[in-house]
Amino acid sequence: MTLNGKAYIVGAYEHPTRRADDISVARLHAEVAKGALEDAGLSKSDIDGYFCAGDAPGLGATSMVEYLGLNVRHVDTTECGGSAPILHVAHAAEAIAAGRCNIALVTLAGRPRAAGASLVLKAPDPDAPDLPFELPFGPATQNLYAMVARRHMHEFGTTSEQLAWIKVAASQHAQHNPHAMLRNPVTVEEVVNSPMISDPLHRLDCCVMSDGGGAVIVARPEIAAQLRRPAVKVMGAGEAQKDGQAGQIDLTYSAAAWSGPAAFEMAGVTPGDIKYASLYDSFTITVLIQLEDLGFCIKGEGGRFVADGNLISGHGRLPFNTDGGGLCNNHPANRGGMTKIIEAVRQLRGEAASAVQVPNCDLAIASGIGGALASRHTAGTIILGRE
Repeated sequence: MTLNGKAYIVGAYEHPTRRADDISVARLHAEVAKGALEDAGLSKSDIDGYFCAGDAPGLGATSMVEYLGLNVRHVDTTECGGSAPILHVAHAAEAIAAGRCNIALVTLAGRPRAAGASLVLKAPDPDAPDLPFELPFGPATQNLYAMVARRHMHEFGTTSEQLAWIKVAASQHAQHNPHAMLRNPVTVEEVVNSPMISDPLHRLDCCVMSDGGGAVIVARPEIAAQLRRPAVKVMGAGEAQKDGQAGQIDLTYSAAAWSGPAAFEMAGVTPGDIKYASLYDSFTITVLIQLEDLGFCIKGEGGRFVADGNLISGHGRLPFNTDGGGLCNNHPANRGGMTKIIEAVRQLRGEAASAVQVPNCDLAIASGIGGALASRHTAGTIILGRE
């Protein structure tokens, strides 16, 4: 079933906080839901579908539907980490096309910064099948992504300086975002001279940790046409899983190698048609891998593609993460997929910061990775268009 034109994003909101010392996770979800409803010109009584993931407290949708005071007939709690909101938009479009709901609310929120959360990967429960095989080796998020970066360097000659250009581009954009955690532009030299976190990744190759969240509202086409906000069409979507494959694994590609082509095929467009890219940026290497896997350059050419400011709005040919992304703006609940959708919506509406707004932006991609590139992860990709 194609989703092209079956649903539209009609509301979007990003929470301005980056540290929520006195706000509960449930309240963060409520505040972003309220913001998205106000943006769309809707009320909570209009919502009949609700989507959330593991960042939602309590029993997920069961608890949050009651807390938010919703009356819904469809819920989806697909959990795949940071890519979950991107999958939720696609699943909302599917549910709308199937008649299970008319207007869907998707929320994400968390407060790991205020809670002092660690970056160490921990098994969700003692029965996790990977636990006895991996825990003795001390896997941590930064170590797993460093393995991917080192392998890419070995295979294709990618350099730390090339990865640094991704951070430079994000910082050039973040200076125009008053809410960004890191607003000062940085240079390639500053990135490669920042402290080593996990060889070859430096501190400035890593994303920020923040509280906050965001929400989007997805609606039927005829409802979208009646609302006050510019409509953003869901044109294509793809999702895919990649895991350790019993040790027979190539670390130089991600599941986006499958989710991306599926999304492009459904949308009927090519990577060359995309005007703006929202790419998951937990680390600089995460962006480079996705650029290759989504077809913006051939495998192994990512380093050369990002060099010399090619991702900087107004300078390069593929502007990316014009809000500063996870590398400079925020990474709420340690899950960056929602903010990728929101900035893509801003670009398509013409509502990004004026200094980074892409001229005539009518086609955008949002891509996310949930999990870890070196072990198991789920990729979600959506193609969005301006109506």
